[in-house]
Amino acid sequence: MLIDTHCHLDAAEFDHDRDAVIADAHVQGVKIIVIPAVEQSNFATVKQLAHRIEGGFYALGIHPMYVHKAQDQDLDLLEQEIARSMDDPRFVGVGEIGLDFFVTEIANGAYRERQEYFYSAQLSLAKQFNLPVILHVRKSQDTLLKYLRRFSLSGGIAHAFNGSFQQAKAFNDLGFALGMGGAMTYTRSLQIRRLAAELDLSHLVLETDAPDIPPAWLSEPNRRNTPGQIRRIAQVLADIRQESLEAISQATANNAKRVLPRMILS
Repeated sequence: MLIDTHCHLDAAEFDHDRDAVIADAHVQGVKIIVIPAVEQSNFATVKQLAHRIEGGFYALGIHPMYVHKAQDQDLDLLEQEIARSMDDPRFVGVGEIGLDFFVTEIANGAYRERQEYFYSAQLSLAKQFNLPVILHVRKSQDTLLKYLRRFSLSGGIAHAFNGSFQQAKAFNDLGFALGMGGAMTYTRSLQIRRLAAELDLSHLVLETDAPDIPPAWLSEPNRRNTPGQIRRIAQVLADIRQESLEAISQATANNAKRVLPRMILS
């Protein structure tokens, strides 16, 4: 079974052919697509979309790149929506949340403080409801880990992971799987490919982050990523590890179900 653990299927880039994109993913053997929210305004959208498609699941959270326009009351709305969703079998956790220190202006000052405030508050909600989290990780691994150790959560997924081997092991020790996607398909991505090769397979899951992080084979003018790319991404991981596609597909699916335990197909 192939699972895309991170796909922004609600993005405007899919507005003109969303159903065709979903159909292609199913043809490629993608049985489950997890759609994380990024801000309060798309909570209802990801929920409705997950219910509309076969194998659709969703997470609720406020992305670090959206906190600059979020209001404090959005955290109250998130708590209310999580509470309403706890009986929903399509709801898997809190996400996409985290920290993004890639841009200097973001990594310092008030914006960074705002990110950390929202991150901490959302970890508290995950703890309150005993839910896993889907983390945005960009140039922020150590700070993310600092907060995770405070809350002792049930784990989740470190999406688009690109840290050191030591940091990877720290996330693994806290119950997190690492998301492997399009970045891994580039031969120049030496650190990600080393992690993909050397970490125990039980710590890896597959993802696209569609429509973003396109794999190496998508060329201009259309660099839009899609959930249907998971099969070829899985094949790259199989090649790196010198294992079969079947073994990679099954193991990463089992890992995804372990770290997102609410994700059960009826």
